[in-house]
Amino acid sequence: MIRLTCLLRRKPGMSSADFHRYWRDVHGPLIASTKSGSYVLRYEQHHSVDAGTDGNGYDGVTIQWFKSADDFFASLKEPDYAEIDADTREFLDVDRLEFILTDEPEVVFDRL
Repeated sequence: MIRLTCLLRRKPGMSSADFHRYWRDVHGPLIASTKSGSYVLRYEQHHSVDAGTDGNGYDGVTIQWFKSADDFFASLKEPDYAEIDADTREFLDVDRLEFILTDEPEVVFDRL
């Protein structure tokens, strides 16, 4: 299993409230409804607790789980991925989007 982790900043000029609403109510459901999104096993939205302030410059983090790197890259090749890509430009500062693909975590300790 791999994870795509993205550090997100809202589009310049967009309010924090509008960003979080759009991400939750529009973008998330869009991903769930597409063939490209069918490769995603789990989709997490982590909304910044300092939303509405300058904070650390990030508005949130998204984590998408995939069975394999091959599945991640296959999702990008689906014809409807263009719709997801266009939608990200509606609310994200795509020029400052940061992401990483990671393998299974090495748990150092777990107090849950």
